[in-house]
Amino acid sequence: METQTQDIKPIINETQPSQIQENTLKIADLDIEILPTIYEIIRCVEKDPSDNRNVSQECSQKILELKRRFDTARSQIKQLSGIDFNKEEQLQKRELLRSQLKQKQELIAKYKNKQF
Repeated sequence: METQTQDIKPIINETQPSQIQENTLKIADLDIEILPTIYEIIRCVEKDPSDNRNVSQECSQKILELKRRFDTARSQIKQLSGIDFNKEEQLQKRELLRSQLKQKQELIAKYKNKQF
């Protein structure tokens, strides 16, 4: 009688840290500062109306800067890990991680209390 052995491969979930791409960002790494630019645009609009040409050019530059910051923010947000999952998938992942944490904490407590 011949026994056939099959290669048993562990099932790896796509969301495990070993599978996460290296170009992902964390929230702390985001550089999204748009309020100062918006404030500069408002100040530019409130300037003396007699100097319309310079104000108009300055405002246009500030608006382009704001647009550039929005584009940068969008690209950074797309690089956040987990952004491609919907709410239900994120909640499932959180529950899975919580159960794993609980199991590991129980194992640690078990081995700490075990007498050799």
